[in-house]
Amino acid sequence: MRKRGMGIAAILILLAVAAMAWMASAEGALWPAQPGGNVKKNGKLRVDVANVSEGYVQASVKSKTSKKLKLRIKKGKETLTYDLNGKTEYEIFPLQLGDGKYEITLYENVKGKSYSAAGSVSVNAKLKDPEICFYYPNQYVNYTSETEAVEKAEEICGEQDQKKTFDTVCSFMAKNFVYDYIKAINIKSGMLPDIDETWKKRMGVCQDLSAIMCCMLRTQGMPARLMIGMADDNYHAWVSVNFEGEDHMYDPTVAVSGISSVRTYTVERFY
Repeated sequence: MRKRGMGIAAILILLAVAAMAWMASAEGALWPAQPGGNVKKNGKLRVDVANVSEGYVQASVKSKTSKKLKLRIKKGKETLTYDLNGKTEYEIFPLQLGDGKYEITLYENVKGKSYSAAGSVSVNAKLKDPEICFYYPNQYVNYTSETEAVEKAEEICGEQDQKKTFDTVCSFMAKNFVYDYIKAINIKSGMLPDIDETWKKRMGVCQDLSAIMCCMLRTQGMPARLMIGMADDNYHAWVSVNFEGEDHMYDPTVAVSGISSVRTYTVERFY
């Protein structure tokens, strides 16, 4: 009996060691759960609220539609509006406005520029960490474990501390990308950053470059925000990341000479 007890103890120790090793290897990147864990439905809207404490929800329509859709996420006086695909595929939306009650409403295009409400759910958020949503992908910073930028971040950053990781990614962006002036002229309202296309071409507009940088930092365990607002008189996007108790800003578009140095940044929203 004693021998059997020692065997069980040894197995438990091995399992604990294995679990710790797995946690260490998974420490950098956080990945969203498969949708369907806890779905709220109303009208044509579906919202998976299973991971609210992790700082995000997943939303989709119940059935495929060719109509234009908007998703409005409101908390108190603050409102963020997104486009939503009509393919029934869940998309990830951050709860970046912190703890509290969120109202999530689907709007469906009915005619011209007119939209009508097509479903609404509410959720009370208590985040495990105020920065938690900035460790995950979302609709604006959209990537998977197979995204090439994720693999490159792991390759060039390794086991560095956060300051060195930040500096490494900043240097990589400045040396390996250029600004896409043609896309800047032809860009349409509501166009989302495309990390894969930008990576392949090694060029993009401000949102694209900032999204890639956020992707690389987030998967290295750093809460990077894609900031959108005004850079002097230009509508613009840049990156802010918190480490060592302070916010650190980097503008990859300035780094690749897409625009000249900026005197004043004014934040409108962030993802």
